Amino acid sequence: MADQLPQTIRDALQKRALEALDHWAVLSDEPVLLKYRENAVFRITLADGQPAALRLHRPGYHDATSLHSELAFMAALRRGDLDVPSPVPTGDGRNLVRLPASRKFPEQHADVVSWIDGAALGQTGTPLLQSAETQADIFFRIGHAMATMHDLADAWAPPTGFRRPAWDADGLLGESPLWGRFWDCPGPSRDEAAALSALRDDLRRRLAEAQQDGINYGLIHADLVRENIYLTGDENRVAFIDFDDAGYGFRLFDVATALLKNRQEPVYADIEGALIAGYRSRRVLSDAALQSLPLFMVLRSLTYIGWLAERPEIPGAAERLSRYVAESLELARKLDAGA
Repeated sequence: MADQLPQTIRDALQKRALEALDHWAVLSDEPVLLKYRENAVFRITLADGQPAALRLHRPGYHDATSLHSELAFMAALRRGDLDVPSPVPTGDGRNLVRLPASRKFPEQHADVVSWIDGAALGQTGTPLLQSAETQADIFFRIGHAMATMHDLADAWAPPTGFRRPAWDADGLLGESPLWGRFWDCPGPSRDEAAALSALRDDLRRRLAEAQQDGINYGLIHADLVRENIYLTGDENRVAFIDFDDAGYGFRLFDVATALLKNRQEPVYADIEGALIAGYRSRRVLSDAALQSLPLFMVLRSLTYIGWLAERPEIPGAAERLSRYVAESLELARKLDAGA
């Protein structure tokens, strides 16, 4: 998405990045814009020659407390030997800096995190390139790494003042969901909006029943899509990046997120089985809990409707939103069919 930005915006972001980098010891190479979505992400080179990522955080999306909490969570996972980025402090020891408002930018925050050297598992909408056998191996590793992350999160004592979003019943289905009111947003037709509203009520009942069965809840990544899962080294080791939406949630939400956009792969059944087997090789995931996985596939799909509706400037947003409405309603029908 960064390469589709007008040059005037790219130039302004470049200047803002250089302003932020006054706080870190870096080489003279100019930052390279890699991604522009929630955050503007740049590749930079630290003074010791190591690559790193500079993040200019989207103004108003997370406050300083939430951003400090995200960095603390990432650092804890890294100390547990999970392959994730970790904070790179400024010369005076800060993990986060505030950039004052300027003529082109409101006040925002910036940080630098360590570089993950590898390649994304894939891109949404593009078929996976690996062989069926390799895909199964990769998703087994993803499941194992996900379980490791959940274990580390449960063993960690967050610092005083720790605050992250909650992907709980209210965060998914309440009056103000974290990613927007999917049943009450521009885009869907009147009939689709009515179906989504009715679906919301049904899902609240289903989720309450699932919670009574004791589905696991705790800190999660919350956005383990292909682009945020990296393959590193020669043995397809797995790393997780982009903890921007990490918070408290149902562990099945992470499982559903990693699976949802792979549903059209020819070997999806093997992918799902491998991810679950990998998870279970590290952490308990009961058959009773797995019965709620289809519910969380619907919940995950619905979040994209609200997210896209609030970002109409994204190329192809209207088409993608329409696709997620159709997908969500299809997945919901399968809940009733017991699929």
